[in-house]
Amino acid sequence: MAHALTANELLAGAAITHTVRIPAALLRPGEPNNASEGEVTLRPLLVRDIELIARAAKEQRVLTSLLMVQQALVSPKLSVEQVGSLSAGVVEFLADQVNAISGLGMADGELEQAVKAPLAKACFVLHESSGGRPRPVPS
Repeated sequence: MAHALTANELLAGAAITHTVRIPAALLRPGEPNNASEGEVTLRPLLVRDIELIARAAKEQRVLTSLLMVQQALVSPKLSVEQVGSLSAGVVEFLADQVNAISGLGMADGELEQAVKAPLAKACFVLHESSGGRPRPVPS
């Protein structure tokens, strides 16, 4: 049975970091299979990050992904310009990871059960605009 969460338990998820391995094929395309993968540390996006990204990127899908990755990267810390200098494959991979750890990559049916508040819709739109699978927006 589930227990009632305290404020600290609820807020703790935002502080968790995740080590993500980037496949060698994305880091060094065309190199032999013995090339090693690399690791970065990501954190989940917070509501304030999503709001900032949505305002800054407007309808620009690529900028949305760049800002998502830049905001979520804990180590190494990169500027937006540096993230923009990464290969498209690395940015796409990291954006997918950010979506997953931020809870933006919901399975079919889960979104329908989620709260239908404007914030939930904003998260859905942000997920979709960053390359996530399109799904109908709840009304």
